[in-house]
Amino acid sequence: MLDHEFMILLDAFRRLIRRNARTNTQKMIVKTHPADLAALFRSFTEVERETVFNLITDQTYKAQFLTELDRAILIEMLANLPPTNIAELFKEIALDDQADILEQLPEELGKKILSLMSRDDSEDLEELMTYNPDTAGGIMVPLPFKMYEEDTVQEAINALHEQQEAEMAFYIYVVDENEKLTGVISLRQLLMVAPETILRNVMITKLVSVYPETDQEEVARIISRYNFLALPVVDRENKLLGIVTVDDIIDVIREEATEDFLQMAGVGKDREILLKTPIQAVRMRFPWLFATFIGGLIISGIVVRFQYILDKFVILAAFMPIIAGMGGNVGSQSSTIVVRGLATGRVNVQQIFHVLFDQMKIGLILGVLYGVLLTLFSNILYHASENIVNIGAVIGFALCCELFIAASLGALVPMLLHRLNIDPAVATGPMVSTTLDITGILIYFSIATAILI
Repeated sequence: MLDHEFMILLDAFRRLIRRNARTNTQKMIVKTHPADLAALFRSFTEVERETVFNLITDQTYKAQFLTELDRAILIEMLANLPPTNIAELFKEIALDDQADILEQLPEELGKKILSLMSRDDSEDLEELMTYNPDTAGGIMVPLPFKMYEEDTVQEAINALHEQQEAEMAFYIYVVDENEKLTGVISLRQLLMVAPETILRNVMITKLVSVYPETDQEEVARIISRYNFLALPVVDRENKLLGIVTVDDIIDVIREEATEDFLQMAGVGKDREILLKTPIQAVRMRFPWLFATFIGGLIISGIVVRFQYILDKFVILAAFMPIIAGMGGNVGSQSSTIVVRGLATGRVNVQQIFHVLFDQMKIGLILGVLYGVLLTLFSNILYHASENIVNIGAVIGFALCCELFIAASLGALVPMLLHRLNIDPAVATGPMVSTTLDITGILIYFSIATAILI
């Protein structure tokens, strides 16, 4: 849905709700894709959300719609529903999506919903919920479509006809008599061979699989690298437990990228921060800003320490924002490149010296170029000032040093954090920016003291 279509649809819904045109609103709901309606809910008021949600009568549509909602809105919509209604809706929702929803609901409500489900369904769901939600086990679809090695192609096709609701039946997974995964056949390949062919004779035996505890980011990298539509999840005995499908991986990639960007910006990692109240947003952002606050106090102490040189050469104060700003930008660029490279697998810790050396060269080249430019600019602009040649040299050399250190630190910090099993996206932004602000001012005044005094 394009932006202008979104605005037109949003306006249409609001006009119908204001007029209390229930029948027309229901017709609009039916014509709107569940994902688009979920997007509209972000812009609705609480009253508008409740009105529209209560007008959704089709259970299948409502179930699909719930799986598309943001967490905060989902909890809001289900909070007023009786547990029996939620249990009925779960019959229309895939098991992995049921687990996702239950994990977001209050514990007491989740227990009531489980008690209303059939024994088999609740046991399967509880087993799925034992896995960490950020792992392959947490996002997999359990009980995938599978066949045995001795089955024929025709038997597989017949079984597919009987299992029309099988999740992502683009692949048929083949197991032996012990339920161990031994091969896979694509649906296209299945249709290309003779019906009487034994599956063992046409299956691909060179498999890529993951364990339930494999991190979802690693699963995303594997699916992206090999262009799979689904990836099997096996236990330590190689027994097939489930599959992770590409539609779930798309969500994972979006969520992980959003978290990384939020954390690098120093605003936490809650992907739904825009749905928070101002007080909640302040609580989330306050701790992340504390490092910057402390850094600012340290910088003010440094400035006071070098007050005597500022009194003598006031012009130095005019270039302090340039030194700090340029260093912060270069450091942020380097750290963003490395953090993203680590996240996508394009950079690994074995390349630490290669990556660091490249960024050091980039920082040095940028430092020389901008150092010379700043020196010339200061000499031309403030040509009437006393000792301007020396002051221009101070400013240019300080900028050169700062950009070199910024590029080096921006590359080194995330790789060291990754080596220590600390998420680089969490600490890199605040750590690099604050450190560079302090080092930039310290280097600036130290060089000025050495040359001018």
